[in-house]
Amino acid sequence: MRFAVVVFPGSNCDHDAYHALADVLGQQVDLVWHKATDLRGPDAVVLPGGFSYGDYLRCGAIARFSPIMDRVREFAAAGGPVIGICNGFQVLLEAGLLPGGMRRNRDLKFICEHVHLRVEASDTPFTRRAAVGQVLRIPIAHGEGNYYADPGTLSELAENRQIVFRYTAPDGAADERRNVNGSTQAIAGICSRERNVLGLMPHPERACEVAVGSTDGRVVFESVLAAAAVPASVAEAI
Repeated sequence: MRFAVVVFPGSNCDHDAYHALADVLGQQVDLVWHKATDLRGPDAVVLPGGFSYGDYLRCGAIARFSPIMDRVREFAAAGGPVIGICNGFQVLLEAGLLPGGMRRNRDLKFICEHVHLRVEASDTPFTRRAAVGQVLRIPIAHGEGNYYADPGTLSELAENRQIVFRYTAPDGAADERRNVNGSTQAIAGICSRERNVLGLMPHPERACEVAVGSTDGRVVFESVLAAAAVPASVAEAI
């Protein structure tokens, strides 16, 4: 399977995504510069984490105007799977590919730690190998991950089952103390109504090997491979 990882000025998780997909899962990966006008025929697109354009104005606010984003919108409109991780999620929100927005973390501090996520939906290309209620241990690293949406949007998200991940206790129980950034309804990730575009603040690409403390992130990428019926060539975890 061929992945396109978009690289913006300030991206710092592009090579993490490359490593997880190419070296761990054995897939073909292209790093695509933000000024490009061709995604090079991928089967899936990744918008990685980082600080695109230095997070000037708002996180993701400038990246939405990058030339490559026209191709990303077209790819998504045609049903192609697109995942935005951390800053990539912020870009998807600014680009209107997902509803809602991001605010500063509740405590106004940058947070870098492992969190627990409960899977709320397993019928997306990125969660089909997971089970509803399954808890994943995946790291976060952000200062503006406090997801917000107005009541009407939240009702639509619930009605259309677009809430894909929530911050929870390790056993999956709802616990506001575990809602580390103060996100509305403890939302950690959502998908588009068509279900092929996913945004989440935690970093699954940083949880694909035992050596980094968790392999729970693999299920996100292995789900994409399963959706396309492509076997993963998983490297031995060290």
